[in-house]
Amino acid sequence: MIEEGNSTISILRQCKILGVPRSSFYYKPVEKGDSDIKAMNLIDEIFTKYPFYGRRKINKYLCKIEDMQISIKKVDRLIRLMELQAIYLKKNLSIRNLEHKKYPYLLSGMDISEVNQVWNTDINYIRLVKNFVYLCALIEWHSRYILSWKLSNTLDTAICLEALEEALKRGKPRIFNTDRGSQFSRNEFTNRLLIEDVEISMDGRGHALDNIFVERFWRSLKYENIYPNSYETFLDTKIGISYYFRFYNNDRPHKTLDYNTQELVHWKRNTTPGGLHEDYFSLNGLRSSEACSHVMHS
Repeated sequence: MIEEGNSTISILRQCKILGVPRSSFYYKPVEKGDSDIKAMNLIDEIFTKYPFYGRRKINKYLCKIEDMQISIKKVDRLIRLMELQAIYLKKNLSIRNLEHKKYPYLLSGMDISEVNQVWNTDINYIRLVKNFVYLCALIEWHSRYILSWKLSNTLDTAICLEALEEALKRGKPRIFNTDRGSQFSRNEFTNRLLIEDVEISMDGRGHALDNIFVERFWRSLKYENIYPNSYETFLDTKIGISYYFRFYNNDRPHKTLDYNTQELVHWKRNTTPGGLHEDYFSLNGLRSSEACSHVMHS
């Protein structure tokens, strides 16, 4: 039983003992009106297909193509709730907290050619049938390997820290790059990186296009897993995404990696110019077709 007055301490302790992320413990279904959920899901589809669309174009698309009566003010409110940012050069790339320290952008002109040279993290809206959740993913920039991820119904620093702690068990980057959103600029997050002697880089004006490969990753996730499966519950979503990330890292060849996989490049196992090593599938237990089957039926 949780004693009154010590509930927060008890919950944290129980989550740690059971190995349950705190954000999952606090999960409650997101209660939004059906019209808002429908609009948000359409906005998600539009933005995934056209990540360069801003609120005005999305509003016009909803009104003319989807025949929806929705004001630009409502579209703007939902876009902010979903934490979407169009990919184009603009004055303000993210919602900031002026009290948090901002770090310079360190990647200009840098040749990112080594594993663990740069890590990057981002948060995205993930739709359910009647609700929605947020997904934080931490990506190794050179190999495109998904180091860790956390799912939550709340948009706060907690899931970002949990993803970071899990990733740090697998290695450490020289540079950690994020946008200037409040989840990543809070002292709790940046101090954790400083303790590990990691240089912090934050996107600033003129660097929106540097994260295009991250947007392509979100697009792959949604088109290949989220949209086809139409998850109804938090648990179903978590299980389905878990299968997909295993497939994405271990079985899905990547064109920019010479058709090797993220797993092979990240851990430097048997990478070969022009394709997969002949013993690759035996290293992973599941063949690509089997992984796809698990993902699509999860």
